[in-house]
Amino acid sequence: MALDVSRGTDIAIVGATGKTGRAVADALDGIALVRRLSRSAQDYPVDLETGAGLVEAFTGCRGVYFIAPNVHPDEPALVLRALDAAASAGVDHVVYHSVAWPYSPRMPHHMDKARSEEDLRAFCSAHGMHWTILQPCAYAQNFEAVLDGSSSDLAVPYSLDSKFSFVSLDDVAEVAARILVEGADIHHGSSYELGGPEILSVRDTVRLVETMTGRAVSVESIGVDEWMNLHSTGLGTDAQQRLSAMFEYYNDRDFLASGVVTAALLGRSPTPMRALIR
Repeated sequence: MALDVSRGTDIAIVGATGKTGRAVADALDGIALVRRLSRSAQDYPVDLETGAGLVEAFTGCRGVYFIAPNVHPDEPALVLRALDAAASAGVDHVVYHSVAWPYSPRMPHHMDKARSEEDLRAFCSAHGMHWTILQPCAYAQNFEAVLDGSSSDLAVPYSLDSKFSFVSLDDVAEVAARILVEGADIHHGSSYELGGPEILSVRDTVRLVETMTGRAVSVESIGVDEWMNLHSTGLGTDAQQRLSAMFEYYNDRDFLASGVVTAALLGRSPTPMRALIR
């Protein structure tokens, strides 16, 4: 991939300290000059709630990759604040990290991403900026501890038989890097749904681990309230409600996304779950 530097050089990653932001920044390493932005970043500290530091951090960047904090109570406000700063800084191309099936009324944080997508399109059109949207399915790495053998126990707050098109985080990061480097001339106006190459349930995933490694994995479906008691330390009420709505959705609905676009953007087949088992 060759970087087009006609409109600035650097690429800014908003949310660079999270697992997705780190993966995208790592995928760009050696290809582009990357600015890793977060509240705690030493070089480029920013505050998405106030917009402090964003214009300075974006100045001299040709592209911005925006990842909001997980289940934030008002993601559209963060997106518009970042877009305003990007326009002021002269950024040409904004890539927004959304989610597969953004318009899902039963999942409030998905609906916020649907609103953010619409705001992105409208803002960029009004300000002569280019945009691209990525809509990944659930990450295969959500089960990293079971895949790598560091844990032999798994409990999820939804049906073990709900089906997903789990996509590798590394594949999503590679796609993001390609889009940011190839730029707006190729990817402007595109919304890319990113799924994995197969449809699996949690039960299928565990069976695959057991078959390939000989390890026994204990897996169970627990109630949402029980899961929250175990894992929601530090989460506010709104975040808990958003996660609960998502888990309740998964409990009686599959969450699928095609791997066709993923494959086309990667130039290869997406990574199957079996390749992540160690």
